Amino acid sequence: MQIHKFDFALHEVAPYINWLYFFHAWGFPARLGSIARVHGCEACRQNWLYSFINKEERARAREAMHLYDEAQALLQELDAHFQTHAIVWLGKAHSEGDDIVLDEAITPEGERREVSGFRLPLLRQQTPSEDGTCWCLSDFVHPVEDKIGCFVCSTDRLLEERMAEDEFQHLLHQTLADRLAEATAEKTHERVRRELWGYAPNERLTLDDLFAERYAGKRPAVGYPSLPDQSFNFLLDKLLDFESIGVTLTENGAMRPHASTSGLMLSHHATRHFSVGAIGEDQLEDYARRRGIEKEGIRKFLSSNTSYS
Repeated sequence: MQIHKFDFALHEVAPYINWLYFFHAWGFPARLGSIARVHGCEACRQNWLYSFINKEERARAREAMHLYDEAQALLQELDAHFQTHAIVWLGKAHSEGDDIVLDEAITPEGERREVSGFRLPLLRQQTPSEDGTCWCLSDFVHPVEDKIGCFVCSTDRLLEERMAEDEFQHLLHQTLADRLAEATAEKTHERVRRELWGYAPNERLTLDDLFAERYAGKRPAVGYPSLPDQSFNFLLDKLLDFESIGVTLTENGAMRPHASTSGLMLSHHATRHFSVGAIGEDQLEDYARRRGIEKEGIRKFLSSNTSYS
């Protein structure tokens, strides 16, 4: 397996934007995000607008329509000047307890190197899910031989920094950049499933299907409930070389530009999203040992999962 690096024009990833989350970031109800699904002719837009009987709701719908129009115009303007970027590592791996162990890699320069023993320590639920199981992401990787993906996606750093002197335009750039980074991950993951890894070569899903994650496997992202430790980025950076696409890490593992996303790609059909939730001192100590970090050092990355700050 190998490392793949992609640069995308904005118009290539824009169709993968989930506008529901764009409007959520602006404080609009989810139902107003449906403007993105409306045909662009004036008759269809007006029919959508007047489907809201309540005058106050219709006024908010009109605001959402104007915001969507501004976002679309900005996308066209930015397309000639900015790109999004992705790196994906695909390689052999297996699970050992709550760790995923990588068995081989190929460097960005294409030179094969064995990385047997390179571990990705993970956290396990200590409060069972509804099915009675305490899940860990390593549960979805075979203990003998399997494959996994690791990824990072981002936008050009300057995109989210533009128009800093104009509060509205700055926020519009930031929220659009966030969606473009996620859209890049969506497009890249689709290509991984269908071509690069190729475990779902016949997959043909609509955008609604993609947003509902009706594909085989999952793409757990760093900072999300099943992968809550932001310092996990330091491990991924060793593998992917974030800086090669302009992504740097703060001392707390946060990515810059903010419009970036990283995580794992797992193919097992039973892979699910779950929340690790609260962990005890026993797991915190074990996790710190597996990470090779002092317990109090790792605690600061898991403040929402422990009773300590």
